[in-house]
Amino acid sequence: MNPSNGLRQKNLGSGTSTVVTEALGQSEAFLDFQERLSRAAPINRPVLLIGERGTGKELAAARLHYLSNRWQAPMVALNCAALSPSLIESELFGYEKGAFTGALQRRFGRFESADRGTLFLDEIGNIPLEVQEKILRVVEYNVFERVGSSETIEVDVRIIAATNANLNDLTRQNRFKRDLLDRLSFEVLFLPPLRERREDIALLAAHFAGRMALELGRTEIPVFSDEAIEALEKHPWPGNIRELKNVIERAVYRSDTVTITDIDFHPFHSPYESSAPGVSPQAPAPETAPADASLWPDQPLKKAVWELKVKMLEAALGKAKYNQKKAARILGLTYHQFRGLYRQYQAANNTRGSI
Repeated sequence: MNPSNGLRQKNLGSGTSTVVTEALGQSEAFLDFQERLSRAAPINRPVLLIGERGTGKELAAARLHYLSNRWQAPMVALNCAALSPSLIESELFGYEKGAFTGALQRRFGRFESADRGTLFLDEIGNIPLEVQEKILRVVEYNVFERVGSSETIEVDVRIIAATNANLNDLTRQNRFKRDLLDRLSFEVLFLPPLRERREDIALLAAHFAGRMALELGRTEIPVFSDEAIEALEKHPWPGNIRELKNVIERAVYRSDTVTITDIDFHPFHSPYESSAPGVSPQAPAPETAPADASLWPDQPLKKAVWELKVKMLEAALGKAKYNQKKAARILGLTYHQFRGLYRQYQAANNTRGSI
């Protein structure tokens, strides 16, 4: 298998494999991160991935592995936050029969399973100090002992670690060993949050929508209205790509048409909240006259809003000397949003010709 292909097989250390899809993006932040990742991948040293939840740390780790010289060997993963501190040591280093209650037979750990390959330690900040000491020994000398054994085992493993915690703060709190942090941080890569990748949102949304439509057995690829794209690009995305994927899949599943207009960012909002016991429905506000009656439009709101858009569009184009990308920046719009507005403008003014 060529390591530059778009699809990969990844050994998760559980005896099963999954397909890894290349990350998608075209923003400057995304491309800069991918360039740094590609440069670090072939160097046989530890890499530390730091990023918010949902930014794709596991996908980045898989890309590091498959762009390295170890791509034909296993990539084994361990989510350190999913295990109790007492289990992490036996999961990493394995154990001998009778090492503790319930140890009925010898078991290999993740380090042995990843020999000649890559070990991905997700949420490494959750590893207890005594286990960090054993990991440091593996990093420095490539040796360890199984739990309940004095036999020294030698392995050749590259460690990729990931966290959304501040490891420097943890070292100051004596919760993470400074020596281990120094050894793991040969290269430190910060994954850009989705709010810094606005240009990628429409691309990612189309990708997730197409996959969801295929899963639902639909024959047409969903498209998003301009209003839906605008809402997606303005959302702060605290859950990053994981949140975007969920929002898009929900929108596709709920939509009865190929064009998606309704985006639900807050599925936990209860429609019955106002009728909960002890909660009185809010009385409607009394009708009042506007503060300045002279400002009240003498035409329908929709028409007044459109005329304001036209005036601002024409002013921005004039200021930008009809450079549409510059005009979009003046109006605070993405180029995609500007083009949608400009097409509406052309359709409404086709008798005047194009600008």
